[in-house]
Amino acid sequence: MREHQSTDWREQKFGDLCQRIVNGGTPSTDNPRFWNGLTPWVTGADFTPRGIGEIRRFVSESGIRASSTSVVKAGNLLVVTRTGVGKIAIAPFDIAISQDISGVYIDRGKADTTFVFHLLTQELEELKKLNQGTSINGIIRGDLEKHLVRIPRSKAVQRKTAAILTTIDTAIEQTEALIEKYQHIKAGLMHDLFTRGVLPNGQLRPPREQAPELYQETAIGWIPREWQYELLDKLAHRGSGHTPNKDHPEYWNGGVKWVSLADSNKLDQLYISDTELEISHRGISNSSAVLHPAGIVVLSRDAGVGKSAITTKPMAVSQHFMCWKCDQKMDNHFLYYWLQYNKRTFENIAMGSTILTIGLPYFKRLKIACPLDLTEQQSIATRLKAADTRIFAMQDDLEKLRQQKQGLMQDLLTGKVAVTVDSSENAAHAQ
Repeated sequence: MREHQSTDWREQKFGDLCQRIVNGGTPSTDNPRFWNGLTPWVTGADFTPRGIGEIRRFVSESGIRASSTSVVKAGNLLVVTRTGVGKIAIAPFDIAISQDISGVYIDRGKADTTFVFHLLTQELEELKKLNQGTSINGIIRGDLEKHLVRIPRSKAVQRKTAAILTTIDTAIEQTEALIEKYQHIKAGLMHDLFTRGVLPNGQLRPPREQAPELYQETAIGWIPREWQYELLDKLAHRGSGHTPNKDHPEYWNGGVKWVSLADSNKLDQLYISDTELEISHRGISNSSAVLHPAGIVVLSRDAGVGKSAITTKPMAVSQHFMCWKCDQKMDNHFLYYWLQYNKRTFENIAMGSTILTIGLPYFKRLKIACPLDLTEQQSIATRLKAADTRIFAMQDDLEKLRQQKQGLMQDLLTGKVAVTVDSSENAAHAQ
């Protein structure tokens, strides 16, 4: 590749690249003979960032004949032109489509289908601007056909560009799959560690079915004998927060990190080291806000309920958070992971008509099952931190790949960077 504003590109209407564009439809759901056949049928809701997700419904031959659905052949484009506008996929197999979707057959004498797929992905925002309608937004067929696109004149260049972008897509998908795999492994590890714990030799305790003498029965079930089931308030110092008066500008932007709902996207990543908003020491002294030391564990009890993190520097928190300072009885990393393990519980008990929240009385009664020995708590946390370290590293790799893809798309799909094709590639494509 070389940087170059290529003149070997042409601009034309999208419709001129197409052999045909077909519409979809939905067979009557009142007629069971039209469903549970052999042909997969999809709506815009079945699209994922990777293409078509799990097939939920199948139509029969009679359903196809009796409705306006179309069966798009494998390898052609699927473009959501109504609900979920702008989602794009390449049909992985012959597939019937709903009225949300248009099936696009590219004239392969004029353009490479995979190249056009990447091009439309890049122009997603432009496609969305074609949205029309008040009740159901959508792209009108005529507007899609008139949409101007620029493509390389050389099909060999189109194919090579598509191959480069497909390669990085594959790397992204593989990294996403690895992250999902290790998140499942971590979930299983958390279950074992918070029900069996770790022996002094570093091994998990045998399951209760194999060694019942190692366990005791409590109100929440069986836990290791060396553990306690106790009020969290007796093991760590609980605190909450406050929002200084917003009518006093001197209470704000004073250099004190302040954890608020604006920081929801920073939680569940083990540590929080920065916040969107800051308050001043004057704001603290004139309100119920408290400057907590570094290392406290914070938990959202409102919007984003159940999200948590450990602070890396002194911070205050808003009233939407609970926080705990741990000392000789509770390891803060163990508490963080215990909160993570019980996140679904917090989500389920939150109540409210507009914003889900957990009231303060719940936290006053909150009990925790944990080892009496701080060393065992730390051993459990260390294992989970190691799992997180691996997952976070893969998530960083994923973000770098996504940024690399965005840069490549901007360069390659605009002609800013020219894609060169050698004679052997030209000869291969000509065969």
